[in-house]
Amino acid sequence: MRKLFAQPGFPRLFGGLSTSMLGDSVMLLVLSMWVKTLTGSNAQAGLTFFFVVLPALGAPLLGVWVDRLPRKPILVWGNFASAAAVLPLVLVRDAGDVWLIWAVAFLYGVSFVVLPAAVNGLLKELLPDDLLVDANSGLATIKEGYRLFGPLVGAAVFATAGGWLVAVIDATTFVVAGLLIATIKVTETPAPARSTFREDVLGGVRFLASDRVLRHVLVGLGISILVIGFFESSIYALMDAFGKPATFSGVFVTCQGVGAVIGGLTASRAVRRLGEIATCVLGLTALAAATIVCAAASTIVVVLVGAAICGVGLPWTFVSLTTLMQRRSPTHLIGRVSTAVEVLISTPQAISLALGSLLVSLLSYRQIFAVIATVILLGAVQTFLTLRSEIRQDLAPKVPVLTE
Repeated sequence: MRKLFAQPGFPRLFGGLSTSMLGDSVMLLVLSMWVKTLTGSNAQAGLTFFFVVLPALGAPLLGVWVDRLPRKPILVWGNFASAAAVLPLVLVRDAGDVWLIWAVAFLYGVSFVVLPAAVNGLLKELLPDDLLVDANSGLATIKEGYRLFGPLVGAAVFATAGGWLVAVIDATTFVVAGLLIATIKVTETPAPARSTFREDVLGGVRFLASDRVLRHVLVGLGISILVIGFFESSIYALMDAFGKPATFSGVFVTCQGVGAVIGGLTASRAVRRLGEIATCVLGLTALAAATIVCAAASTIVVVLVGAAICGVGLPWTFVSLTTLMQRRSPTHLIGRVSTAVEVLISTPQAISLALGSLLVSLLSYRQIFAVIATVILLGAVQTFLTLRSEIRQDLAPKVPVLTE
């Protein structure tokens, strides 16, 4: 990590991203919690996350502009725009204003598409390839580490002062992030000559289709994400089953954060030792195991243990995927590849969120969790079987090259 933070510009980028992540951790759970409190509906609360992922369906169009424009200004002005986007929440008063929460959730989703794609591009400009996994692991550790207190802080502020104050806090973190990133000095690689807009839009998708490794990893992950969204609606049904209020979901997410810190701290070591593909498979397996623990739990304590196991699996899965994508993608395509990946991940997630809102009224949370675990394991097995030769190569001892 010392070598990573010695890279010019990275400490300020890390500081800016860490600040905005803090605001995200305080706000995101509050959006669905707010809807649940106003309407009393688990389905409508789960639907909030659907609006967050909906903008990802148009991600390739946004990815074109991420590759055409310098990444640093995108991050600076994108953070300022995100601050403006959350402030309308101060106007929410009753159930008739739920549409406003969903509108902000949608704008949040736009931010989640554009800013990470720009970050991936800027990281490739600032860092050598061998440090990308350390950067991704460090950022994942901070992001997931905020789960230790961010959701609880958000729930506490929401319960005592109201959601308007959470919105102001979140907007402030976006402004601070934009100001920090604005001070980075970086010379970015000029964008290549433009082709037709259609060719530019399809560039990232075509690259992913031609890259066998990324293609199969994304297929396995897509299968898994097709059911992961069921969590968002069923988490409140889980709380109801154990007689806990909606705000107790903050405790669940905090326990998940404990595991995520462990996962984030160990992700870079796992990738270096096992390779990105095997680490992703193990991450998915951990998510399936955590779901089984929660489904079988007879006490809320066991449920929280399952949340911690889930936390370990998340950074292992997504740090390995992000590093694999950054390493295999050319710099001039990284924005479009990132947004294409976003579509391939968010489309099944959007479907699962919408379907989960329906299933929660038809099935028990235990039945839903059983479905989640089964499908995630299928995704992990698919990735392992199709890329087992690459996994074998990653696990093979590295023989040093001798030079005269």
